[in-house]
Amino acid sequence: MSSKAAFIFDMDGVLTDNMRHHADSWVELFRDYGLEGLDAERYLVETAGMKGHDVLRYFLDPNISAAEADHLTELKDFLYRVSSRSAIQPLPGLGAFLAKAAERGIKLAIGSGAGHKNIDFILDILGIRSSFDAIVSASDVERGKPDPDIFLRAAELLDVPPSSCIVFEDAIPGLEAARSAGMAAIALTTTNSREAFSTFGNVVAIIDDFTTLDPPELIGNMSESKTF
Repeated sequence: MSSKAAFIFDMDGVLTDNMRHHADSWVELFRDYGLEGLDAERYLVETAGMKGHDVLRYFLDPNISAAEADHLTELKDFLYRVSSRSAIQPLPGLGAFLAKAAERGIKLAIGSGAGHKNIDFILDILGIRSSFDAIVSASDVERGKPDPDIFLRAAELLDVPPSSCIVFEDAIPGLEAARSAGMAAIALTTTNSREAFSTFGNVVAIIDDFTTLDPPELIGNMSESKTF
């Protein structure tokens, strides 16, 4: 590994356990458009972590215009922010983990499929914006997850090679993006079961929260063994 190391965090379902609020907001939006077959579990399994435009193409209309996708995504995000504001809490152990990583000189970034409004919403509620050296949203790259662009851009901004990055993800498209980027990953169980991560050779640990993790140990383990 390079002497530099970085942790890149997906946001929703990683910094905070909020994916159910996103799922419920999508379900409400789609119900207004006559799509009754979608429930929260299906959204979480099939499209959690994707850009809003890609979710709309997947479930509603593969040929939806960019303008209409922007409009519907903003409606959904408004529903999400209103419904979730009082429930947003950091995942257990997050603050101590970020502080310890920073003390050890590990660079930190966010690589999220969310837009900047939703990123600002979460970071401001949690009060952790200053913890991160770089923030990359879905709007900063051409292709969202499962393509690797978000994570590769974060690594570029941190000036750390992809092979020296560990991604923290809860969603299958995000883990696919990390694998395509050549990055190791820590999988969180906020959105998917442990069994769902079994096919990802780049997953070096599966966790429920951050209370059991030690940043230097993670870096050491990754440098000793690459399984992908």
